[in-house]
Amino acid sequence: VQLQASGGGLVQEGDSLRLSCASSGGTFSRATTGWFRQAPGKEREFVAASRYSGSSTQYADSVKGRFTMSRGNAKGTVTLQMNGLKPDDTAVYYCAASRKIVILSATHLPGQYDYWGQGTLVTVSS
Repeated sequence: VQLQASGGGLVQEGDSLRLSCASSGGTFSRATTGWFRQAPGKEREFVAASRYSGSSTQYADSVKGRFTMSRGNAKGTVTLQMNGLKPDDTAVYYCAASRKIVILSATHLPGQYDYWGQGTLVTVSS
């Protein structure tokens, strides 16, 4: 299974971006998918996660109300709509997927995911 994240770029504070994660070589009909980010010099942190069905979506407190995770129009894709971007959102964003459903209390743990995309850079200028 391979994941490909795209959609990053350089934007100004308050702007929006839409990240996409396309999967190939496998099915995610019962998996959990997630978005994580890693800023320079910091550890990878949880952003959002959802059952591939679209249910049980969770968000980090820092992005709640600004970011929305959903299934993409193309089969096997998920998106992360990011509105009201802030300089603190600057990071490399990674999509991840698990082979099995991750319990809700564990979706924020990177170790729960089996597959990772290569990351896409989001830079927010003030």
